[in-house]
Amino acid sequence: MPKDLADWHAAVGGFVARPRFEEYSQKYAEHFVMTREDGILELRMHTDGGPAQFGFAVHNAWGQAWQEIGNDPDNEVLILTGTGDQWIATDNLAPQDRDLGEMMPPALPPDFAYEHTYYDAIKLLENMVFGIDIPTIAALNGPSPAHTEFALLCDITLAADHATILDPHFPSGVVPGDGLQLTLQEALGTKRAAYYLYTAAPIDAPTALELGLVNEVLPLADLLPRAWEIARTIARQPRAARRFTHAVAQRPWKRRLVQDLGFGLAHEMAGISADRRFG
Repeated sequence: MPKDLADWHAAVGGFVARPRFEEYSQKYAEHFVMTREDGILELRMHTDGGPAQFGFAVHNAWGQAWQEIGNDPDNEVLILTGTGDQWIATDNLAPQDRDLGEMMPPALPPDFAYEHTYYDAIKLLENMVFGIDIPTIAALNGPSPAHTEFALLCDITLAADHATILDPHFPSGVVPGDGLQLTLQEALGTKRAAYYLYTAAPIDAPTALELGLVNEVLPLADLLPRAWEIARTIARQPRAARRFTHAVAQRPWKRRLVQDLGFGLAHEMAGISADRRFG
């Protein structure tokens, strides 16, 4: 926060404290490594120091982290990336996350489906798009079995040359409705998106660049340095200009989420329920 404004808050009193980096960086340390330099926040997903493993716990943490990061006025640019050479690990899912159909009825609490399937899925996208008001850069550092929508929702998306983007839902008998589908529809158009939703064909980095899903493709070693280079260039501009430009860049995503996120997720859950996977 600009010092003169912070000093004024302190003088007049009554303002509620905003989140502090020192606190939330530790709060989410199990899922993210956070570093900040001159207002540029690098958020690196991880599990035990290696590539992030998808699971219900990190699914829950994502949306909460976006909210606190967005509410910290000392954050000026966000770089989002993964660990190693994978965005999210392509193997070794946590055992409880491998077969939702078997696990849902007896082993999980009655409110699990709403709290950790529907609510978390809504908030992890809503809080990113509506709750983060600073320029965002994704450094898509490799392939992922899902959830590359975060990278696509960022203002600028850089991809490692071995990265892939895919939506895995339909070949598994699940409706593609929890986020990636709407980023593909917005960025690719109706026909191209439908093809990738039905086939789950991986979109490699050069194709993603050609289709307009990413802005640059680089060797992995050059990915984060390039993200920081762009972030520093953005950070040199006036604070209001940075934040209002982000608002302009995010406007189409906000419209798309309002129109389609709840619709898509409700249909995904309805399809699972109709297949009796959740009892």
